[in-house]
Amino acid sequence: MEIRAAEYRDYENIAKLHALSWRTHYHGILGEEYLENEVLEDRLLIWQTRLTNPPFNQHIVLIEEQDELLGFICVFGNHDFDKGTIIESLHVAPKHRGKGLGKLLIQEALKWVDHYFADSGVYIEVMEENHQAVDFYDHIGGIHQLERAWKAPCGHTIPEFIYTWETPKQLAEAVH
Repeated sequence: MEIRAAEYRDYENIAKLHALSWRTHYHGILGEEYLENEVLEDRLLIWQTRLTNPPFNQHIVLIEEQDELLGFICVFGNHDFDKGTIIESLHVAPKHRGKGLGKLLIQEALKWVDHYFADSGVYIEVMEENHQAVDFYDHIGGIHQLERAWKAPCGHTIPEFIYTWETPKQLAEAVH
């Protein structure tokens, strides 16, 4: 298993895994038309853009095994003045879930966050109906602070929870 920072050449694999993850876990949450016909093209555009000229505060970590992408995480350091660094995406291939790869990705990304943004908090926005993710963030000590409405790319407005941790170290210890 190899853990490394993403490069431009990775955008297609990241987009495919992101689309697969949404198609697998977000039926009944995101629009069916979007999931069936638009999600891959949308994610290809997003990830190609993000990896063409990445901002200084973006960090993407991949886990691969024999050239297969098992999972990825994308963080934006100090994204929000009050909440700090956002874990913007965290996805593990459906057939590799439950093996601790999500925790490993969080730990790896937090090394970078702790180096560059140690004094900021960390947060993640989670769709309210994504019960597996909500349970995971409850389990690792996320403080359920806020709720908001997300205007999803499919056009739906989706209720989200926001989980926060005071520091990267606090979250790293929780997933250890």
